[in-house]
Amino acid sequence: MITPLHSTLYFSLGPVPITQAILTTWAIMLLLVVTALLLRWQLRLRPAKPQAAIELIVDMLDTQIRETTGAEPAPYRSFIGSLFVFILTANWVSLLPGVEPPTAKLETDAALAAIVFVSVIWFGIRGAGVAGYLRSFAAPNIAMIPLNLLESVTRVFSMFVRLFGNVMSGVFVIGIVASLAGLLVPIPLMALDLLTGLVQAYIFAVLAMVFIAATVEDGQPKPAPPPQKKEN
Repeated sequence: MITPLHSTLYFSLGPVPITQAILTTWAIMLLLVVTALLLRWQLRLRPAKPQAAIELIVDMLDTQIRETTGAEPAPYRSFIGSLFVFILTANWVSLLPGVEPPTAKLETDAALAAIVFVSVIWFGIRGAGVAGYLRSFAAPNIAMIPLNLLESVTRVFSMFVRLFGNVMSGVFVIGIVASLAGLLVPIPLMALDLLTGLVQAYIFAVLAMVFIAATVEDGQPKPAPPPQKKEN
């Protein structure tokens, strides 16, 4: 019996099974890289409409990072932007006939969660140093170390479960409605699925940014309190 957790196996590279989700992911990555290179070669001081649209998106991304975390967006722009664009594209490929979004599969969402987990460590060490990153687990006090270690794993796992559950359920519901009611009835559900895909990509990227910024901030040395004036 085929379930929503089933992945079609095409071939194997040694012990590694190559499923439909992996092939779709590779195709999306190739598409995004080629598109980025084409846009880069066409950059002009007087931007055309595609360049103006991209610059607007980048400006909105910078504003979101700054407002969400209070940090300067430059160190995080590439990672958070790439994460958002990939997840959004992966969610929206469900519009193509016969193509299932890779984010509706466990392996893709687990890989995305693992990338966020590693990025938190990378940006934490990059922003606060090794000692500062380790210090972040002792915030606000040393008694919180076990809970902070557990939280660093569970919060990324919650991102994985949220993305997988929402995308997979949307595809599953549309498939059931299409099989029962024909092709035209599910169109409103497909529009809702597009909105859900956008929201899920946004939430995943924002949560990744919040986790990274919190780790960097907790790892920074706290400034000494100002001396109190003695009353005469």
